[in-house]
Amino acid sequence: MTIPDRSQQAEEHADLWLTPAELASWMSVVRLITRLPWALDAQLQRDAELSMAEYMTMAMLAEAPEWTLRMSALAEHVSSSLSRLSHLAKRLESRGYIRREPDPSDGRFTNAILLPDGMRKLESAAPGHVACVRHLVVDNLSGERLRRLGQDAERILQRIDSPVR
Repeated sequence: MTIPDRSQQAEEHADLWLTPAELASWMSVVRLITRLPWALDAQLQRDAELSMAEYMTMAMLAEAPEWTLRMSALAEHVSSSLSRLSHLAKRLESRGYIRREPDPSDGRFTNAILLPDGMRKLESAAPGHVACVRHLVVDNLSGERLRRLGQDAERILQRIDSPVR
């Protein structure tokens, strides 16, 4: 049995490797998905003493009817595991921003409810957060490029959410 040399292996898998242009674009995406969440989180921590995950959780609750969502639906909205969201909810509860209680329509589920202090915290954090989002993303792109970025992000998310074939 002979062991193929590396050049032979590379040729056999050439279709798997990224072209230099694809690699450059991919590395830009990697830097963006690494650094943008860090920058947004840093702004929220500095200005509002909230993490990005805490802010997004409260924002999703603020958009929900009666400021209430099942924890399972909230986890989906904020792209979190139920376990991770439970830890985050415990922190928000200890600060008086949300409360959790059994769903009155089905006690097997738990609802998260945004409290008035949580809404006030969210409202005080929002202007600085929106300004940061505007500065880092929105104002750097034309309306058309921003629209296309959103569409491209949705296409990638759909691929992530679809079963692997």
